[in-house]
Amino acid sequence: MNLLESQLDYPFADTMPAAGEVLQVCDGVFWLRMGLPFALNHINLWLLDDGASWTVIDCGIASDPTRANWEQIFAQHLQGKPISRVIATHCHPDHLGLADWICQRWQAPLWMSAGEYSFGRMMQAGLSGVEGSSTVPHFQRHGVTSPDLIEQLMGRKNYYPSLVPSIPPAFIRLQEHQLVAIGKYTWRVITGFGHSPEHVSLYCEQINCLISGDMLLPRISTNVSVWAIEPEANPVQQFLDSLNNYLPLPANTLVLPSHGKPFKGIQIRVQQLIDHHHARLAEVFDACATPKSANDIVPIMFTRALDTHQLTFALGEALAHLHLLWFAGKLLRHEDADGIIRFTQKT
Repeated sequence: MNLLESQLDYPFADTMPAAGEVLQVCDGVFWLRMGLPFALNHINLWLLDDGASWTVIDCGIASDPTRANWEQIFAQHLQGKPISRVIATHCHPDHLGLADWICQRWQAPLWMSAGEYSFGRMMQAGLSGVEGSSTVPHFQRHGVTSPDLIEQLMGRKNYYPSLVPSIPPAFIRLQEHQLVAIGKYTWRVITGFGHSPEHVSLYCEQINCLISGDMLLPRISTNVSVWAIEPEANPVQQFLDSLNNYLPLPANTLVLPSHGKPFKGIQIRVQQLIDHHHARLAEVFDACATPKSANDIVPIMFTRALDTHQLTFALGEALAHLHLLWFAGKLLRHEDADGIIRFTQKT
């Protein structure tokens, strides 16, 4: 356990549910854990007692192992009650991938924010600007010139539809401050930005529990990237601003993240995330004493070896940090004769 982790309280220590099993974390809330074929190799999902039925929060990617795990849960852990609602915190594949499969299986509606639902539908349809090949010209403008990397990025054209083969054709909207009754308890919607268009977290005051999705993770900072569809975005600033929404919650709130272990110490973790991004921003600013593209910034921010999946996010995140400094007036942005956008310190 590193220093940052040691500042948090992990009430379940190293206990976690096996694949296809559930672990109760508080009254009416059960923890599920599904595998992912990425460096980030798991996602936490949540099954909430809804009285005569169940509410599912997040779904996992569309894969045979994930479906098999869900089948085991359906057979062994529903106590004869149906699933009556599926809530997706946001549109990323590990959260939305099997939503339509579960919704159809149980004739249950999908609940999520309008921003997430709309963006998910765009990505699943492979519309121009959000499908994988749009990434290539976007990152070429920001310094990617390697033919091998460009070929690998082009190969990710069908990445999202392969993990999210379908999305329900209708949804029920969630939005900031909305109260959602689930069984005996009421959960309040907290929206967040920067990681995704309109991320939904859910807080229940009665049991002092926060289902944080990807907005608050105990070991890593969630990805905040500038993508081709919104090339002038400032997601790091959006993310930092969104963290303020969690500060009023009680210090002993049980935080249920989408990755990593449930923890307590919400204010500590928020400050850690703020400090982390400020440190990265300082590194990026110092590097821009001479002109730098986003591609130049990647090895400064990420010193480990990266696969193509990780490198795509690293490029987007490097650009996001450059953008915050540019919007703040600390960097100048210019397009050079080679067509590459670079940033330099403002003098």
